[in-house]
Amino acid sequence: QVNLVESGGGLVQAGGSLRLSCAGSGRTFTTNAMSWFRQALGKEREFVAGIGWSGGRTTYADSVKGRFTISRDNTKNTVYLQMNSLKPEDTAIYFCAAQRSAWSPTAYVQEREYDYWGQGTQVTVSS
Repeated sequence: QVNLVESGGGLVQAGGSLRLSCAGSGRTFTTNAMSWFRQALGKEREFVAGIGWSGGRTTYADSVKGRFTISRDNTKNTVYLQMNSLKPEDTAIYFCAAQRSAWSPTAYVQEREYDYWGQGTQVTVSS
C-alpha cells in the first residue's frame, strides 16, 4: 500500500515555528516533485510550497515566501516544511502530495498534477 504520512502539526502562538514532515512508504518518491498544500476551514485547498525531484528548485506561494522553507531527504523518502513567523492565517490542515510525472525539476501548483496525497496534519496558530 502506498502512503504519504504527515506529522509535526500542532498548536503554536503567532510568531512561532513548526516543522512538518511527510514520509513516503510503499514506494519511492525520490523521482517525483513533491508539494505541500493547505486547506483552511471553509476555504478551498491551496498550494503552499513545492520542490523538484532533486531538490534543486523550489516554488512558494506568495503568502509564505520568506517564512516557509521546503526541503527533502531522498535517502529517507521524506519531505519537510519548515514554517517560521507563523501567522493566524496560516491555520489550516496541511497536506503533502507527490506529483504524477517523474523527473520533473519543478513542482506544479495545480492539484490535478498530483496522484498521491497524505491524510493531512492540523496546524493552528493562535493570536
